[in-house]
Amino acid sequence: MENAPQVGAGSRPRLESEWTSLYRVAGIAAAVAALLTPITIGVFIAWPPPYGGSADEWFRLYQDNPLLGLMSLDLGFVVINVVMIPIVLGLYVALRRRSPSWMLFAAGLFFVGVAGFFASNPSIEMLSLSDKARIAGESQQVALAGAGEALLATFEGTAFHVNYILGQTAGILIGLVMFRAGVFSKATARLMIAGNALGFGLYVPVVGLPLSAFSGVVLWVWFLVVSRGFFRLARSQTI
Repeated sequence: MENAPQVGAGSRPRLESEWTSLYRVAGIAAAVAALLTPITIGVFIAWPPPYGGSADEWFRLYQDNPLLGLMSLDLGFVVINVVMIPIVLGLYVALRRRSPSWMLFAAGLFFVGVAGFFASNPSIEMLSLSDKARIAGESQQVALAGAGEALLATFEGTAFHVNYILGQTAGILIGLVMFRAGVFSKATARLMIAGNALGFGLYVPVVGLPLSAFSGVVLWVWFLVVSRGFFRLARSQTI
């Protein structure tokens, strides 16, 4: 019989499970989201966007400071939603055994919401229109302003609110599964549930925006904690 290859005690090969790379990518993505969240919230606090303003006001903002214009129309949250994709995939893989049906449902809600958010966000389009308005004649400026108003109506319309509600609901559902699964700490689950529940404060009169901003602070802490959790999972998957 052929002898099996021998491996020294100090040189045993480390084998990775099929999900280790996903957990690492999700951990990095959560760290990136944790970096971007305070920047995005800080921009909103320091330079409040002209919500409710006309397209001409937005054009002037873009023309004075293109980056601020982009951030004011949620470009930062566009990037955060992109990095949320591997995070949600990682959560689905990590938690699916505890509740496969609820995790599939929650992930579906999230991805439908993200698609709606991408479709409704006009940050790049408004930059293009503002550049054209800078050099346009009077008649062209009227047409460009009309196009800008249409984009702003979409930004504040059905697609945005459907995305927002689906995203917060998905976060709460995933947090509830996380709380029972034992894969992440209960503190991580509580932060996810609380952050997404506070997000619905956007619909509270007068204090809606501050409540929504505070939910971002809670989720910033969650990004930090869940990033560590993903890296711990990646290490535990290496045998």
